[in-house]
Amino acid sequence: MDMDTTTTRAHDGVRTAPRALATEAVHAGRDDLARQGLHAPPIDLSTTYPSYDSRGEAARIDAFATTGAEPDGPPVYGRLGNPTVARFETALARLEGTEAAVAFASGMAALSAVLLVRGSMGLRHVVAVRPLYGCSDHLLTAGLLGSEVTWTGPAGVADALRPDTGLVIVESPANPTLAEVDLRAVAHACGSVPLLVDNTFATPVLQRPAEQGARLVLHSATKYLGGHGDVLAGVVACDEELAGRLRQVRFATGGVLHPLAGYLLLRGLSTLPVRVRAASATAADLARRLAADPRVARVHYPRIGGAMVAFEVYGDPHEVIAGVRLITPAVSLGSVDTLIQHPASISHRIVDADDRRGAGVSDQLLRMSVGLEDVEDLWSDLDQALGRPERGAGNCATHHNEPALADGRAPLRR
Repeated sequence: MDMDTTTTRAHDGVRTAPRALATEAVHAGRDDLARQGLHAPPIDLSTTYPSYDSRGEAARIDAFATTGAEPDGPPVYGRLGNPTVARFETALARLEGTEAAVAFASGMAALSAVLLVRGSMGLRHVVAVRPLYGCSDHLLTAGLLGSEVTWTGPAGVADALRPDTGLVIVESPANPTLAEVDLRAVAHACGSVPLLVDNTFATPVLQRPAEQGARLVLHSATKYLGGHGDVLAGVVACDEELAGRLRQVRFATGGVLHPLAGYLLLRGLSTLPVRVRAASATAADLARRLAADPRVARVHYPRIGGAMVAFEVYGDPHEVIAGVRLITPAVSLGSVDTLIQHPASISHRIVDADDRRGAGVSDQLLRMSVGLEDVEDLWSDLDQALGRPERGAGNCATHHNEPALADGRAPLRR
């Protein structure tokens, strides 16, 4: 399917004609509003819902306990589901091309729920490819949820599988090196084991992993889906069978998303294609300038494009962090403003230093999330923060995997 279109489902489950991604981003989750005489989606802040039919309530709760399917009829209790959050889940599933999506209080809560679901089936072994987001790496390595992990490269996935393997996890483009994985090839190597792809950096604007064989697509919705740095959330897009199990874990563990966050995320999706494409164009420009700069040793920018740029400096990376004035020195990413951080000190500090460096996360690496500011203003800020060239520094910047730029021009080469 063309990356700029999605296949929609009517409320009766019948497939309808494909709509452009930009159209779907605006209308998914809102299709019923006009019939209700509404324009903006309502925010339902109720934690509980009255019902005079306790027998009916019992039957619906029994059905949820059996399958995890969303209860028919009016809502029951905020931990089972919320109408505002459900709108966001519907919209995200449509954008990712999956049957369902289940939202959580954070991206880590979403990943934890997936691990708990597979572990409850006796499938505690996980195969994972580094680098992953630092806290995801830590959750797996520390075995905090009873999981056991085998770390491997993309080519080693098939050989790492065991009878008790419940999940294969990759992140592409990866945090923070922006390394990319051939998702279709990895999905083939997984066989019957579900592949989970963290699609936080790419978003469904740049890739839809489910179309390449992934069974679960994870987002830290805090990032691009929300897009304004004011909401904390996670979501898993998947088939309905897995979604039912995830809802059961969410109900039992309480990692629910607040309705106001669901509203903000649905609003964020409406501008997602515009934001990602605009920020990606600026990021590609900055990547080219950094690659030509003698103060920069290496630039990482993915083949599929995107708004993330990582680069290694010859000088002290901490001085660059301290020197920015327009760019915000902060953890996180995907906001309308540009952020920069030093992964070895913050996002990946929790990963063992040898494992971190082995995954390509050097102590000289900086990760920048490009926002919607003018490119000249951003470059001016970077230029002054980078300072004078180090003595002996060569003009030998290289590009990670020599990826094609977002505008289709030739890869960066030195």
